[in-house]
Amino acid sequence: MSGFSLERTQWGVHDMFVLHDGQRGRCARVARRGANLVSLEQAVDGVTQALVDGYRDAEELVRCPSSRSAIMAPFANRIADARYTFDGKTQDMQPGVDSQRGVRHGFVRSLDFELATAKADGDGAQLTLSTSVIRPGAFPGYPYAIDLAVTYTLDANGLSLAVNMRNVGSEAAPCFFGWHPYFRFDGSELDRWELLVPATRLVRTSPELIPLPGEEAFQSLDQSSKELDFRQPRPIGAVKIDHAYAGLVRDEDGRVRTRLRDPATGLRISMWQEDGVVLVFTADTVGRDVRRSVALEPMESMSNAFNRPDCADAIRLEPGAERVFRCGVEVDRV
Repeated sequence: MSGFSLERTQWGVHDMFVLHDGQRGRCARVARRGANLVSLEQAVDGVTQALVDGYRDAEELVRCPSSRSAIMAPFANRIADARYTFDGKTQDMQPGVDSQRGVRHGFVRSLDFELATAKADGDGAQLTLSTSVIRPGAFPGYPYAIDLAVTYTLDANGLSLAVNMRNVGSEAAPCFFGWHPYFRFDGSELDRWELLVPATRLVRTSPELIPLPGEEAFQSLDQSSKELDFRQPRPIGAVKIDHAYAGLVRDEDGRVRTRLRDPATGLRISMWQEDGVVLVFTADTVGRDVRRSVALEPMESMSNAFNRPDCADAIRLEPGAERVFRCGVEVDRV
């Protein structure tokens, strides 16, 4: 098969969309449930390699363990104590819950998105999934109306995402996007993979992984632990990483590229984004396949942004306004 194609199929009871680049031997599978990237594959020397460690079966897709490839909206990762105040109104996302109050990864992981568009031509294959479920009363502690659309494009440059959030309500809303893909290389160990994080600052957190208040949250990588400094590519080694990085440094084309490389094959994954922060997680606490993949998470804002004055402007979306976050995955050999 040559050229680009897109087909609709079934994965158990779930709709699945397969985007294929026959010329370069790439294939992306996206489920309608959660608009989730289930897999990304690349042919290397005639052998298909799985580059994304997604859900293994439809049962995992329903349970969402470890939030693999999760589309995180209208917030990403954690909100402290599941409470926040916006425009003078305090909201509780876990009413009546006294313990384990942390909320994570937004509301849409378990939603069945609607198919908006699906097409393929000589330039690429493109899929847009959308949902209008985020409405007042739908989710505790979030009385706002957000339309969400997720567009996946597979083309000669790789796989890209464009995520559009539009405020269709009558008042301003807090919202920001994040993505939670886990990347892997077949047949090699994580400790040997080389990581590059083009950032100037490390985000410091509490034991609950909530960023510290104000400027306390930010530590120059010149002053931080050397084991968390990946400004130059080097093997991950035995270090455990679950940290966000800020002060991202753009390449000449305006994109920030966090890179993961397998020195055994030269295969390199570049997760790009245009702005925000990136969270790196070496999968030390996942339920299966511990330290068999690395999550590279592009986010518009850091965890707990709803409670941070320094994020107030970034998360605010006025009535009728929309915001688009772009990120994606490039694959090459170096």
